Amino acid sequence: MRSAEEVMERFSPFIQEYIYSHGWERLHEIQLAAAETILCTDNNLLITSATASGKTEAALFPILSEFYSDPPKSVGAIYVAPLKSLINDQFLRVDELLDATGIPVYHWHGDVAQSHKAKLLRSPAGILQITPESLESMLMNRPNDIPRIFSDLRYVIIDEIHTMTNTDRGNQVICQLERISRAIGHRPRRIGLSATVGDVEVAAKWLSGGDTRVCDVPEVKPVPLRWRLGLEHFYLADEETLHVGTHEIRKTPSQGDLGLEPDEMPSEIDPGYEYVYDCVKGRRALVFSNSREETEYVCATLRQIAENRREPDIFLIHHGNLSASIREEAETLLKSDEERMVACATVTMELGIDIGRLERIVQIGSPISVSSFLQRLGRSGRRGEPPEMMMVFREDAPVPDTPLPQMMPWELLRAIAIIQLYIEERFIEPPLTRKMPFSLLFQQTLSTLVASGELSPKRLADRILSLPPFEAVEREDFRTLLVSMVKNDFLELTDEGGLIVGMKGERLTSGFKFYAVFKDAEDYTVRCESDEIGTISEAPPVGDRFALAGRVWEVEELDLARKLIYVKSVGGKMEISWPGELGEIHTRILERMYRVLAEDTEYPYLKPGASKRLDLARRVARNTGMLSSPLVSLGGLTYCMFPWLGTKSFRTLRRYLSKNAKRFGLSGIEYEGCYFISFKMEKTTAKELLGNIAADFEAGVDVADLVGDNETPAFDKYDDYVPSELLRRAYMTERLRTDEIKARFAEKKL
Repeated sequence: MRSAEEVMERFSPFIQEYIYSHGWERLHEIQLAAAETILCTDNNLLITSATASGKTEAALFPILSEFYSDPPKSVGAIYVAPLKSLINDQFLRVDELLDATGIPVYHWHGDVAQSHKAKLLRSPAGILQITPESLESMLMNRPNDIPRIFSDLRYVIIDEIHTMTNTDRGNQVICQLERISRAIGHRPRRIGLSATVGDVEVAAKWLSGGDTRVCDVPEVKPVPLRWRLGLEHFYLADEETLHVGTHEIRKTPSQGDLGLEPDEMPSEIDPGYEYVYDCVKGRRALVFSNSREETEYVCATLRQIAENRREPDIFLIHHGNLSASIREEAETLLKSDEERMVACATVTMELGIDIGRLERIVQIGSPISVSSFLQRLGRSGRRGEPPEMMMVFREDAPVPDTPLPQMMPWELLRAIAIIQLYIEERFIEPPLTRKMPFSLLFQQTLSTLVASGELSPKRLADRILSLPPFEAVEREDFRTLLVSMVKNDFLELTDEGGLIVGMKGERLTSGFKFYAVFKDAEDYTVRCESDEIGTISEAPPVGDRFALAGRVWEVEELDLARKLIYVKSVGGKMEISWPGELGEIHTRILERMYRVLAEDTEYPYLKPGASKRLDLARRVARNTGMLSSPLVSLGGLTYCMFPWLGTKSFRTLRRYLSKNAKRFGLSGIEYEGCYFISFKMEKTTAKELLGNIAADFEAGVDVADLVGDNETPAFDKYDDYVPSELLRRAYMTERLRTDEIKARFAEKKL
């Protein structure tokens, strides 16, 4: 690999000046490796390195140097990002970098003014930063402009690739790149960026889908972990625990002191939220929750605490149902050096927005995955400081008759497992695998026909099934989909035997929501006078109140035809609910949770309350036998199964038990997440049930038997328009697995 001095010589003078003016002492290892691939090869490139290691600059420095000496005759690079906020942030960074160079940069998404987009259309050049949805709109509505806009397209950069790999939204991008390549007659190089790729080979293969180029994945030496990490636990209604561990810091060589100062801790509201308040007080911080409803409630509660203490309201809010202006205000104020603000956020701030020097991250409950944990932790600790996170867990105090499964602090156990998996093995969940993305297939079929006009069924099949995400789809399955689309008037068969978009298809594709392949609700827009606040799923009656943007609103007027709700601000706090699910948990996390209970390790990042809660959980687990057998008697006919399997395998086992309930004498089957399954059992003993499960899965359980003939497992946006038989096969292939169950019950224990 070339030396740093040799790489710097290859960079254009304005890049060199940017590096010197920003006081960079050296280029990061990943930046040197990326420059080597981009400047000296024709390969694709996957850049995986820690948060704040300069991945964006690693891609842009050599590309912009090339553009400076050899300007492209059209848009030269597309930067695709999953969030508008990420594009806005990168737009400002790139704009500063390109100031006075003559290389334009455009951003394009739903909140961008038409005048800005018109500049690109008049004179396409430089870099285009865009969301997958806006790129879909461009392909559909401006097909004749594509060759002119992208004739000299050389690079496509896909940011936060871990959120895209083998998902419908990511596969949509791969389809779009293939369609652009066909229109312009050549394939631009692809560059993927992420701090948390679980399987680089899978991600690299996906990134290069449809392209024969080699994909370079530079190896970067693992950076020694420098974390300031703490986990604390609170009971909601136990007076004895109101002050357990209050700001008591246990210093360790690896984590150090989180720096909390002693302070009174009033218990009028909630000891856990009071603790969160003191964790972020006087600091620029983010408070993450796993849902929008919890984020709203947390923000409202922290504001209430500030009011009770007669202290300033420094709390902002950021999630996908808020208006662009509220989200942008939160981003701007967080970056400000004048005030130390705190934002309550969901995944919308998990990705690579450079907020500046955040001093602390607080996580309510456990992150869903190792990847999410690393992304959230990485929001802090920039500018040379170690990242810093406090996780806070809250639960009802157990009473004497609490059932065994509810006595386990599942979220605390999951958080410890996630942390230990990364510390011990650098484990990150591998990307998903999608072999039958029928919802995306439906959408791309309509999108292609809108752009191309009439095509024969054969030409349409050749064009669609040659897109990389559909390489495993059988032509007969596509024929089944097309027949259904014609029958339901999404497509129309012409007299000449060609296919065009039908009446229902025209209505569906005419709205901007068609461009997105993720589900969107029929939301109502909330307005207070001239300000847009955000959206909610249902319209409350006039006079009712609801929470949004961390505040409470009272409905003054409804305009149902235009889906508008006019409100006024009132005091207090309330909860609000949005539909949605957290995602899948990997089996490795459940297995590590088992080990957390089974081992005696003292984790240095546990605060006193969390340490006591773990000790109690370990005693309960050992005394009840749930560590020695996956099936535990809860008394009488009631049993509880702890299989320690991830979401996909747990789902399969649950369906197997339901399918065989009569055979085993099971009734009242209940479950929570993928932690346990409880039921009443007659006729069969625990030993017989475990033996039957082991024998059945050893012989081979056909997942087709676990999905009913009349089931229509619809999960993705356009599944409602896909024939049931296709959805059932996709469900069996992508959402069920038997191998882990076979291994687990053959072992009898972990």
